[in-house]
Amino acid sequence: MSKVMIHPGTYESVRAAVDRAFALFPMELSGKRVLIKPNVLRASDANEGICTHPSVLRSVVEKVEILNPASIVVGDNPGLFNYGDNEESFEKSGLMEAAGRYYQNIGNEARKVDFNPDFMPTVSISRAVLDADVIISLPKFKTHGLTVITGAIKNSYGFLPGAQKAMLHKAAGSPKRFHEMVVDVFRLRVPDLFVVDAVVGMEGNGPASPDLRNVGLILASDNAVALDAVIATLMGCDPARLRFLQKAKQLGLGDYDLNAIEVVGELKPLANYKLPPLGGEAIINNPAIQEIIYSRTIVRPTADPELCTACGTCVDQCPVSALSMEDNLPRVDTDKCITCFCCQEMCPEKAIALS
Repeated sequence: MSKVMIHPGTYESVRAAVDRAFALFPMELSGKRVLIKPNVLRASDANEGICTHPSVLRSVVEKVEILNPASIVVGDNPGLFNYGDNEESFEKSGLMEAAGRYYQNIGNEARKVDFNPDFMPTVSISRAVLDADVIISLPKFKTHGLTVITGAIKNSYGFLPGAQKAMLHKAAGSPKRFHEMVVDVFRLRVPDLFVVDAVVGMEGNGPASPDLRNVGLILASDNAVALDAVIATLMGCDPARLRFLQKAKQLGLGDYDLNAIEVVGELKPLANYKLPPLGGEAIINNPAIQEIIYSRTIVRPTADPELCTACGTCVDQCPVSALSMEDNLPRVDTDKCITCFCCQEMCPEKAIALS
């Protein structure tokens, strides 16, 4: 039976929760090469709730230091095309300072590995991921327009450097296939421990939504499927309705059934947690309705003219060139759009909504 920790916490008291996580999920780190991977979507301030909070990273780094590892690397591959954006994302979010001397741009060195040929025959994965003896993943408690939640499994998407993340978005072509592809990326190298920053959560049109929610929790587990099931339940979403959890269970990566999970702490769903548009529609049990939803684009990116600065980031980041600027606002070509939501993720002004 998998175990998931739910521990109260603030950014000032997070170390106590981290200590508890390491006690519940002990690891032998002496002489080991340890990679610590926060969720660093893009350059943003810590108080925007887009990235793992620096206090959580700092507490984990300090805990790992005293366990005598051979080496520590802190790194991620933000969801951008250019490797040079890595440092900017860590600097602005405060994660560079929290990482201290352990930060590395893990996008600079990568190796090709075999992948699911239904999407791409090979992908490049950061060498730091493959070289690590132990990986500690630090997801952020957020919603996601494509996968409904972004937690333990989705955080491993950052193991892939550069534009191939967008290329895989394109190769997936539909929400259902994207759910499945995320699991294929996750199992390239399954992390050993997950510590989730749920002190401040994100709801609504994540993963870069302005709608933040004080949750006041730190979650932890050594099983991503069980942990994501708990995250979904806390958000008021039945984990059995998430395709990526269905596939992960089919592959033997864990179980999302709460009866098969030992919860250490109080599992109490958050009232009226706002889920993104695909929170229910994409998981309807009726196969005919499900096929219609997956084969047609239900939601489209729309720019808020009050927030948009016409910077062109969304146009530049679209993997299928479905966006163009018209009258200083991005417009979507509905025939080209694959609903990958890269434009929403990358918008620095949070001006892209899904409707």
